Amino acid sequence: MVSLSAPVSRDRNASRTTLYPFTRIDEAGARSRLADQWAITSRDELVGRLDGLARVGYRARAQRLLGVSPLAWDAALYVDISRLAFGCGIITEAEAWTALKNIVPAVAGAYASWQEYADHCLLGRKVWQDGPRGTADADLPALQAAADAHLRFLLDPANRSSPWNQVPWDAIRHPDRTR
Repeated sequence: MVSLSAPVSRDRNASRTTLYPFTRIDEAGARSRLADQWAITSRDELVGRLDGLARVGYRARAQRLLGVSPLAWDAALYVDISRLAFGCGIITEAEAWTALKNIVPAVAGAYASWQEYADHCLLGRKVWQDGPRGTADADLPALQAAADAHLRFLLDPANRSSPWNQVPWDAIRHPDRTR
């Protein structure tokens, strides 16, 4: 479940296989990312943001613009935000696992593989970054290229450190079972 956020966890200090979002304890970093990127500084703001991503998210805009509703990007953001909220103490570990378990059935029902999930993450990210409408911001193509490369890295069968290669997609349907 935690590796659903792998597309948005690109930095070196990100953990992609544990509930805690970083490789080292960094409560201040988690709190800062939530506040700076998502304007979340309280439990109420967190609940509102997670609810919005679960119910509508950026996929509603993609549906209007492209006729496709990529749940994957919203799910990746939902899981990342949940993990950050746990990392800075806004929610408990049990609450974080419950939040993740709330999004998994929809994701498992929408996709049949990590590849399909990755494809829809890229599509959702493009909408999130205003890609389909075009933009004057010269940095966005570079950011999209970095996202593309990161997803190729996650899907590369030779990448033994990829959480997507360590656990088959079908494991998402049974998150409490061991490998």
